Amino acid sequence: MKRMFLVWGLASLLCGSVRAAEEAGLADLKIGDPAPGFDLPGIDDRRHTLQEYDGAEVLMVAFLSNHCPDSQGAESRIKQLAADFQGPRFALVAINPNDPEALRPDELGYSVHGDTFPEMKLHAKERGFSFPYLYDGETQSVAKAYGCLATPHIFIFDKDRKLRYKGYFDDSRFGDPATVKDQAAREAVQALLSGKSVDNAVTKPHGCSTKWASKRSLVEVDDEKWETAEVEVLPIDASGIAALRKNDTGKVRIFNVWATWCAPCVAEFPELVATQRKFGLRPVELITISMDQPSDLAKAKAFLEKQNAAIPEKLKPSLKAEGRTTNAYLYNGSSVDPLIEALDTEWPGPIPHTLVVAPGGEVIYRHNGKLEPGVLVDKILGHLGQFYVPETKP
Repeated sequence: MKRMFLVWGLASLLCGSVRAAEEAGLADLKIGDPAPGFDLPGIDDRRHTLQEYDGAEVLMVAFLSNHCPDSQGAESRIKQLAADFQGPRFALVAINPNDPEALRPDELGYSVHGDTFPEMKLHAKERGFSFPYLYDGETQSVAKAYGCLATPHIFIFDKDRKLRYKGYFDDSRFGDPATVKDQAAREAVQALLSGKSVDNAVTKPHGCSTKWASKRSLVEVDDEKWETAEVEVLPIDASGIAALRKNDTGKVRIFNVWATWCAPCVAEFPELVATQRKFGLRPVELITISMDQPSDLAKAKAFLEKQNAAIPEKLKPSLKAEGRTTNAYLYNGSSVDPLIEALDTEWPGPIPHTLVVAPGGEVIYRHNGKLEPGVLVDKILGHLGQFYVPETKP
């Protein structure tokens, strides 16, 4: 524990000093300033420069990312703007400013993909981007030159490449276009194409902060916490599992039945832990049920700790409210039949067996046998969504 606090302290000092240096090099473009140049790789595997878009009367530089729910929420509206103003007079260039290694796993809980260059290609293809998508994550020099604070962050330039608008794309952080009240970026483009000045020239961007390289140290600290965390394993009977299976919480629960002697169970476990870490900031709980002998509880515990199968910090209060101290259990019944009846009557019997349950007990996904990579994440994202939605009043 002392070592962990020491690592945290050193990382905080290092991160603070590096971040200060980065912020010192972060530009603050003013209205009327010239567009900073760039020469960046695009998802089309060629270099893109500012001069390439000289023919357009209006240029929008949109800093976007794969992982951010705010950025993903705005994508459909950005694509619509690109379609509405399609033609030689308008150009839209998107740039991903993030260092992918500066993202903790739980910061990816709204996305299928991370912010690496190969994943940008996948994201853009799946989302139907019709505009260039460039990668600045290697040096982040362009993001600093523009003063990119978050994704999305929008900069709009006139035909002389003077800045005429900067800030949010629009005022909604949700995906539903009906929640938009101020279409500031769209109105700025329309005004410039009409030869008019931009009335609302500066707004404050909202979204996920730019992931500067200095944040890598925080990722290392987070990894250290998971690698050194203890796991408590408690015996449980069929009635206890039935109570958990009822899921009268607001969480999605992933039940996984496994054993240390089961080769497919061992092989798929890293996928389960990675999924739990990915959704560490969202209401998702992995509950493991070991089928090891009760006398092998210590063996199950050692395996789970080696796999870093800890409880995310954000989930601990919900477990405490339920009167629970762990999410790791060992089934102590002599027959498997009561377990099948309590957990999933469609479970054929062999392990591993995985069941994903929504609040209230609805089955989102079930699978018997070794999990395929990515399928579990897809099913959970399909239920939870990939961007923020407004709360509905009862």
